[in-house]
Amino acid sequence: MPGDRTEATEVGTALGMLGYRHLSVALADRPSELVNIPDATWNGLSEMIASGKYRSEADSAFENGRAFAAAAEGLRGRRPLRIEWKGPHRPPGYDLLPADLRVDHVYLVSCKYQSQLLMNASPAHLFDRALQDRGGEPARDWYSIIAPDAYATFYSSVRSSLGGGLPETVEALSRLDRERIGKECARQWPSEMRSAYATFSAAVARSTADRWAASLRSGHDRELLLWRMLRLSDCPYFILGAGPQGSLRLRIGTPWDWRQLFRLIDFRMSANPAGQPRVEWEASIGELATGETRLVRGHVEVRWSHGRFCGMPEAKIYLDTPHEHVPGYFPLEKARQGTLMASGPAAGWDR
Repeated sequence: MPGDRTEATEVGTALGMLGYRHLSVALADRPSELVNIPDATWNGLSEMIASGKYRSEADSAFENGRAFAAAAEGLRGRRPLRIEWKGPHRPPGYDLLPADLRVDHVYLVSCKYQSQLLMNASPAHLFDRALQDRGGEPARDWYSIIAPDAYATFYSSVRSSLGGGLPETVEALSRLDRERIGKECARQWPSEMRSAYATFSAAVARSTADRWAASLRSGHDRELLLWRMLRLSDCPYFILGAGPQGSLRLRIGTPWDWRQLFRLIDFRMSANPAGQPRVEWEASIGELATGETRLVRGHVEVRWSHGRFCGMPEAKIYLDTPHEHVPGYFPLEKARQGTLMASGPAAGWDR
């Protein structure tokens, strides 16, 4: 379920596209063009914004929506007829695009506020299959696959430190056993476990980086992977949100767009032995028009999905380069706010 902050920013973005001058007026109107929002959500948002909670985030989102409404690459001053909020909806299949809003059945919008996370994937999906279609095999413990000896040694130190009651092998842990470890080691690993954990973490990072590199046999394989990691798809979409430098208003191009402007020079990965298992990645990209080389950097954290020893390990892919500096992410041009909805219907506009 989306949290309060997520609801405030996503719904606030949508309301900004509908021509209102003030967020409070838009919330009071509950415009019929914005669909899939239950009364309970409307009520909760109105109360939350009135109290001041997440007001600044909602106001920022509202202005992003207004900017998209005016942008030449956005709605061009036309009032949308229908905005669908994804909300808690789960897609029936594999969701290729990170869209939170769909405008007039055409424009897909992702609302991203202060987040560098690109996606969550299973380690095998990323490191073995380069984010191609998900396989149907059952989930497996990546740590047992990639660094079995270091994992066993680390678990042995956990078992010894926490005393009796835990089985001899990590594979034999029950749900209650895992919850116990997660609870007793929630904040930090006890001092007697830290050396074994550092060895385990470094082994996972090194073996994962080596396996990932070996799975990418050609430059074309690396290019396809980069597109998938950056969420470039056959369908363009928009990111409206905020980053460390302020508002984030981008059109995300397609691989077709990308190939006309850029070429991949190199894609590298390396192990980062500090902290939890982490693999750094870096893409060197040539800009065809200027010959300039641009770097895009990120990292992957390989960690338990629901806390220490709880849930299968997942691969969380992060973008460390600011979104607006990524080749294929195109900033929306600023439009004059006075032109908003100049050609659209008057009802509900500029209220």
